[in-house]
Parts: sequence; structure tokens; C-alpha cells
Amino acid sequence: MDNKKIQELKEVLKNLNKVGINDEIRKEALDLVKDIDAIDLSIAEQQLIEEGMEPQDLRHLCDVHMEVLKDELSKIKTKISKGHVVYTLIDEHDKILRFLEDLEKVNSDIQKTKSYDEAKEKIYSINKLAENILDAENHHQREEKILFVELEKREITGPTRIMRMEHDDLRARKKELKRLSENADKMEFDEFKNKVDEVSKYIIFNLRDHIFKENYILYPSSLEAIKGKDIWDDMKKRCDEIGYCSFTFEN
Repeated sequence: MDNKKIQELKEVLKNLNKVGINDEIRKEALDLVKDIDAIDLSIAEQQLIEEGMEPQDLRHLCDVHMEVLKDELSKIKTKISKGHVVYTLIDEHDKILRFLEDLEKVNSDIQKTKSYDEAKEKIYSINKLAENILDAENHHQREEKILFVELEKREITGPTRIMRMEHDDLRARKKELKRLSENADKMEFDEFKNKVDEVSKYIIFNLRDHIFKENYILYPSSLEAIKGKDIWDDMKKRCDEIGYCSFTFEN
């Protein structure tokens, strides 16, 4: 990734964060990122953060890049059948992303309120969303104990190590969000708002970024590296033993 491209990314991000996504800026962003693969984007994101950009300010870039690659995800799903280990993981990601959209809106609404009583209904929503996001634990266990292990047997260890670390980090943040929602009535309201804003934004950005890397780097790599229907069938049986999320089979 060259400096010229990073500067272009910065300018587009400034516009995205200043005025939001409109057709003109979306087209500019799409044109910019359509030739960037996921690894290059991760490098660019890290460099932008090191240069002082707030991580949550990169969320629009991640959203736009997901739009560019949405057809790629569809292509992956056409290569496998419903019920395949990776197919189910991708479907669960779609649902988790919807939870994050809801969390973003509810947090924004809470930030506009002036008191606990005014925010009470929204705080209840935060609590339920935190429960849903925490309920993804079986999703992570199937990845860590089955998919990642099979990749590591094939000497693909770097991405899985990073994903495990991110699971641990995000797990703690999800628990913190739930704790905040359960103790809001015992906290000074402005302190609660600040903390829930910080934790929500951290989860939203980092979990979206995590899903992005799994969808577009790790899962395609696993389909390339793990060969043989018998192996995937055995992995599916082991996934069934671990179990699924409450939202896995919802439409």
C-alpha cells in the first residue's frame, strides 16, 4: 500500500464521516477500494490508526469495502451447500452484523437522552442486544475448536492466532456492555452514557472488522486448504456436538 493510496483513503474517510454516505461519496469510495484486497485494507486501516485516526472513524470504509465484496461472499456460498460448516458461520455473521446495526442506532439514541428514566427503554434494548452478541459464543467455539484447528494442522497459524486473540478481547467488551446495561440505574447518568458509548463503538468497529477478515480471508483460505468431503462431514458432526446460537436458524 503506497502513501498516495493512504492519502486518498483519508480524504474519502473525512468526507464519509463529515457528511455521511451519499451517492457521490459512495461512488468515490467504491472506485477507490474495489481493487484493494482485504489484506491491503487491513494494512491501510492499521496505518491510519497509527497516524491518529480513531478506529470508529474507519467504519464507513469497512462498510463500503463489504459492499464491494458482497458478490465474492455470494460466490463462496454457491460453492458449498446450506448446512456446510462455513455456510452456517457466514449466515451467523450476517445476523451478528444486524445486531451491530441495531446497537449503533440504540447507542446513538441513548446519547441524545438526558436522564436514566428517559433512556430506560433504550437501556433495556442494549441489554438484549448484549445478550444476543454474547450468545455468539458457540459460533466462536466452533471456529476455535474445529475450523481453526484444521487450518493449524495445515500450518495456517497466523490468521487463526489473531482471530483467537480478537475473540478474547471482544468477549470481555461484550460482557462489559451487558454489565453496564444492568447497572445503569446505579451509575451517574453521564458516566453511564460515556462508558456505553465507548464500549458500543469499540464492539461495533472491531467486531465488524473481525467478521470482515474471517469472511474474506479466513473462510476462503479454509475452503482452499481443507480438502475432502469426508473431512468437512466430520467437522460438521463435531460442530453439531458443540451446538449453535439461539439465532443460528432464524430467518
